[in-house]
Amino acid sequence: MSIQNSTTGEVLRSYSIDELKQQANLMRGYDLAALCAATSGHAGGTLSIMDIAAALYLRVADHDPKNPNWPDRDRIVWSTGHKAPCLYLGLAFAGFHPKEDVALLRKLYSPYQGHPHWLKLPGVEVSTGSLGQGLSIAVGIALAAKLDKKNHSVFCIMGDGEQQEGQIWEAAMEAGHFKLDNLVGIIDRNRLQIDGWVKDVMNVEPLEEKYRSFGWEVLTIDGHDMKQVVEALENAKAKAGSGKPTVIIADTVKGKGVSFIENIAGWHGKAPNLEELNKALMELGLEGQIPLEQLFAHAKQYQAEVDRKLDAKMPKFHRNYWWNAAENMKVQMKPTRLGFGQSLAANGDDPRVVCFGLDISGSITISEFYAGKPERKERWISMGIAEQSATSAAAGLAKEGKLPVFGTYATFAAARNLDQIRTSICYGNFNVLIAGAHGGVSVGPDGATHQALEDLFAMCGLPNMNVVVPCDMVETRKATDYLLLKHVGPKYIRFAREATPIVTDEKTPFVFGKANVIRLRREAANFIEAFETKLESEYRNEREDLTIIACGPMVPEAMRAAWILKQDFGYETRVLNMHTLKPLDTEAIVRAARDTSVVLTAEEHQIGALAWPVASAITESPALYGIPTITGAIGVKDRFGDSGAPWELIKEFEVSAEHIAAKAVELIGVKKSRSGEPVAEVPLVC
Repeated sequence: MSIQNSTTGEVLRSYSIDELKQQANLMRGYDLAALCAATSGHAGGTLSIMDIAAALYLRVADHDPKNPNWPDRDRIVWSTGHKAPCLYLGLAFAGFHPKEDVALLRKLYSPYQGHPHWLKLPGVEVSTGSLGQGLSIAVGIALAAKLDKKNHSVFCIMGDGEQQEGQIWEAAMEAGHFKLDNLVGIIDRNRLQIDGWVKDVMNVEPLEEKYRSFGWEVLTIDGHDMKQVVEALENAKAKAGSGKPTVIIADTVKGKGVSFIENIAGWHGKAPNLEELNKALMELGLEGQIPLEQLFAHAKQYQAEVDRKLDAKMPKFHRNYWWNAAENMKVQMKPTRLGFGQSLAANGDDPRVVCFGLDISGSITISEFYAGKPERKERWISMGIAEQSATSAAAGLAKEGKLPVFGTYATFAAARNLDQIRTSICYGNFNVLIAGAHGGVSVGPDGATHQALEDLFAMCGLPNMNVVVPCDMVETRKATDYLLLKHVGPKYIRFAREATPIVTDEKTPFVFGKANVIRLRREAANFIEAFETKLESEYRNEREDLTIIACGPMVPEAMRAAWILKQDFGYETRVLNMHTLKPLDTEAIVRAARDTSVVLTAEEHQIGALAWPVASAITESPALYGIPTITGAIGVKDRFGDSGAPWELIKEFEVSAEHIAAKAVELIGVKKSRSGEPVAEVPLVC
């Protein structure tokens, strides 16, 4: 029955097969426009699944746009959360919200997150994004329906590359065992994933035979033949009482309908620019049918309000100290991940080095290990989307004397497989290098499911694990060089995705486990030239007013805060680059606390991964007994991430240099008030 009035049972709109074809095509146009407005997102997979999305939301699934929580509605779970625009468009075309609102995709504060969040947008059933989890959620929802004697259906949309996740097969086994005939799995078999063809990355076929062996009814269709799509969905929905869950394996084309996107792996996580959008709309026969001017104006107006809100959150000083805003103190920015790839490229001739591909190889630059060096390809092991298995396999390689390296987004590298890291690697004390890429909020518009704000707690809490968080691309290269070939034992290196300031060079010291002191000496044409860096053990007290201890991308922010504090307040700041979080340089912390008596930590993470060990070092040191030390912390305040541009999120999460400087002024004010000195006014947030 699909779209209906849940009170009266009246069907509000019924679509024919031809009408569904038209709507699916129109949804493709809106999808590409939304991606263009967001300047990020996933074109390939959203285009491949759109026919199924149209059929589900406009004809097959029972739901009520006026009553999104209607108890008897059908549930649709998007396990492939990166295809969220299809979900949003399905809801919009069904009448849940205005179509033009999809232009707000991936923008800060928008309910149209990069990956769906059920608490932000009515009609979204569950929050997803980490692949492989949706089918298990759907099993739980289907079990609840059985327990409550309800007759609604549960649909779960998955990708074929996603079948590489082991959790999928746990859920498949459970659905068959519990005879969940109210559950319908849908696999978008477009045969491509980020790293290439699924069959080449990690073959998942034969899917039909595998699902049958788990007790599923299997239907294979052409996912772009609307008649087949509707018949398969309706037949699957009608199988209540059969005692078997149903899986629909839909053969599709990634990027369907747009010639320059079709079957191109590089378009998995790419958005079209305006020229490409116009070309795509022409190929789809939609020229002039998508209100582009209205959509972009809506997005622009929304962004202006976001900018206003962010500006209101920023502490105000006597001048604009933002990156490259002044005529001097210019800084070059490059992604820290490039240093990781450079190190693997340079050191990969060592025959012990073995690198794992986990489907985002190019993005995190681990594929630089073999790029242009085919002789290394035999030591490149593609595991697909299977973080847990890869972790334990790395332990096995390490046991046999290899130097295994694996990496993915930090939230998957350090959380999804935490038990495997704990038991397979750390408990055995194996020599495995784990890269937590795209750390913190640097992954930006992808949103909370992909933003690692908790990983350092987990990694630092594991016995035998060593943790390094380099501050820029140059330091990332040095840290990787050291960890790969010189350090023996479990090791985790965490770095960002976004281009961040280069604040070190080849002459800057890097010693594992030892902090650097960074001191502002003057204003200069280039930011890096304004500072002097020394190993902390070689530094002598200059009677600074405070210490800022930072790691990773917060080191440049701490340096910029030191500039603000000097220029606006005359305060001298000792910045400690605590690039090694474990083992922690407690001696450097204790000396800083003794010398300055004000210690402020800065981390792009939930407050505590850096702040708590620093506070512990201060409170536990006999050298500081009886010496008052004022402490404070800048970091993420016990919340999940959000979609938005990376630099917007630095402001939104209040971890910018401006926020560091404002907190520093507050702490120094406490120090001065105790001694009766005049206190500077704390910068206003207005």
